[in-house]
Amino acid sequence: MARKTATMDPGPDVPVGAVPGLDRLPAGPALFVGRRTELAALRAAAARPATGRSPVLVLAGRPGSGRTTLAVRFARTAAADHPDGVLFARLSAPDGGRVTPARAARLLLEQLDPEAPVPLPGATGDGRDEPACVALREALVGRRVLLVLDDVRDAGQLWPLLADEPGCLVLATTAGPLTGIEDIDPVILGGLDRQASGELLADLVGGTRISCDPVGGADLAEACAARPAALRLMAGWLRGDPKAAVTEAARELTRVVGEESTRSAAPKGEGEKAEKPVQGPKTAQAPTPGKAAKPVQGAAPGKAAKPVQGAAPGKTAKPGPGPKAAQVSTPGKAPTPPPPGEKPAEGPAPEPAAGETAGEQAAWVKPGPEPAEPVPVPDSDPLIGAFTLLYGTLPAAQARMLRTLTLAPAQTADPRTASALVGCPAPEAAVTLAALAERELLGQEAPAADGSPRYRVPGRLYPRLVRLREQEDRPAETELARARLLERLVRLTESARALLDPAGGGPGPDPLPAALRLGSAEHAREWLLGERDLLLGAVADAIGQGDLDGSAGRLVTALLRALPLTGAAAPADLYRLHELVLTVAERHGRPRRASAALLNLGDLQAAAGRWEQAVAHYRAALEHARTAGDEPLCARALEGAAGCHRALGDAVRAADWYGRALGLRQSMGEPAAEARLLARVAEAHTAQRRFDEADREYRAALAVLRRLGDERGREAVGAALADLRERVDAGW
Repeated sequence: MARKTATMDPGPDVPVGAVPGLDRLPAGPALFVGRRTELAALRAAAARPATGRSPVLVLAGRPGSGRTTLAVRFARTAAADHPDGVLFARLSAPDGGRVTPARAARLLLEQLDPEAPVPLPGATGDGRDEPACVALREALVGRRVLLVLDDVRDAGQLWPLLADEPGCLVLATTAGPLTGIEDIDPVILGGLDRQASGELLADLVGGTRISCDPVGGADLAEACAARPAALRLMAGWLRGDPKAAVTEAARELTRVVGEESTRSAAPKGEGEKAEKPVQGPKTAQAPTPGKAAKPVQGAAPGKAAKPVQGAAPGKTAKPGPGPKAAQVSTPGKAPTPPPPGEKPAEGPAPEPAAGETAGEQAAWVKPGPEPAEPVPVPDSDPLIGAFTLLYGTLPAAQARMLRTLTLAPAQTADPRTASALVGCPAPEAAVTLAALAERELLGQEAPAADGSPRYRVPGRLYPRLVRLREQEDRPAETELARARLLERLVRLTESARALLDPAGGGPGPDPLPAALRLGSAEHAREWLLGERDLLLGAVADAIGQGDLDGSAGRLVTALLRALPLTGAAAPADLYRLHELVLTVAERHGRPRRASAALLNLGDLQAAAGRWEQAVAHYRAALEHARTAGDEPLCARALEGAAGCHRALGDAVRAADWYGRALGLRQSMGEPAAEARLLARVAEAHTAQRRFDEADREYRAALAVLRRLGDERGREAVGAALADLRERVDAGW
């Protein structure tokens, strides 16, 4: 009975269907122990009245401390207080990539309202004024939403997402200090206490093995620094060897950690180069690395987590004195002005005008540091030692699967993608994935829209797995795995398009194996929308590395054809795809394709009413089209730029660009386009009060339309000409 009481924590979970978005949270481990003090502190802080901006709770801890599991646990118990939904986003990828605030805001907006339009990327930088961040903050006003932001790297990712809405609550997890935002006193996660460590091992390994060797269990917990991730890995090692004693596990872990410490402390010389941190796949928009954030030191095993008082900007938070309970910030506390001479991130904030609140001026935001690098897991960490022991016991197929999953987009895979990476049937891949998850080597994600299980490589293990992949797998095997994945995604996307548009024409794609097949149009739609981010990530990774542009290009083409058929294709997704097309075209010196991509980007900007950005794209498209000697593309670019000038009220430039497009269309012998442009030139002349020129162009357009036999066009242009003459006669 004592064990059951220790395993449970106060506060029941809210049923998944009771609050929108609970199903988006990671599934996490089935067993949760300890952390009662931290949960109580979070609940107490969330219950405090807040004013101004959304209150922020922070869970900080080293990789493997269980901060994501605790955040999800808290979210499930606190969701009832936020009936408008739970939103979830990861702000770091397992490979260490930093997710920009704009990308996170677009993801959160889609979760908040899938039908709402998501703004295109802006030209204001990736800060608080980025269109997606502005739209998210506006959408949160008047709502009670819980935002769970996992693995936040720095305050620069967080503060553009914070709305002036005290009814919302933000829970952020991080491995390092978040300096730059007022009123944040993080709950620091150290190791589990002695009782919780014993309970976790007993439930994972078997109560008899632990109860028969309590000293060995305590030694093992101490060797793991009582961190949940290391304890779970060692439990998996013990389950794989039923004859091994718990004391032996502790001894083996201590030995491996000692060897790793000796190896990492050895001088790098005599032909041996120091190892560089593992970097993720190169993408088209790589973040600028800043200073490395210092890791948060965990509490000693068996002791309660100590609170950390709010640290000054730019300084690492220090633990407060005494063994007090974990504390969090008090929402609504008056912000402290920046220190003298410290420059704000977005320029100095003006004084609030009469009637404005401090929240409206973002006065609670302090200037943060440069984007931080990910907190590394050193080779001498018990987590790496536990992984090394467990990895050594894996069958060859499971070890290869685990290494190869580092190539998956966002390091997330289901049986379809995993089978493509390793080149095995999907049912076999499903069994291997489940076995790796059972041994605590993969994290289980929320299932896909069709119910397929999904798994994710933990970020804490990613660098070591990449190192193992580079050591054990030939480069040709790695490239082949990536090519198989892209081709599998191309076939799945094309099959989804065929289901959504059976009368689309053209030969249908080759049928997929039964285990991979999409069963219906609705299934195809759910798959495309559910896997959209991973599909876009796969394309971006491939194009970023630059060695599989052919396969990546086919996937881009398939997505551009399939996504609009879902009826929910976000312009931001199409914009991203056309940007990738532009990257490949410019890399390979294909000006015609680059011009077409720029025209599509300009059309998306124009459709969003962002005329200045659209003009810039049309001008760039014109230059590429001239290089390629493609007159139709030149005419399209000229007409697009003219339309932007017309929308901006610049009739002089509009007339000029329309006139140049008209000359090209006339030389190409396109009378329908000629008539349309003559009418546009006439409108521009009218706006300049050049009525005679406008009358002449309207009459020329009527003549062309008469030759074409376009009665509807003649009526429209005739009405415009009659209106012009009537106004001129009236003294306009």
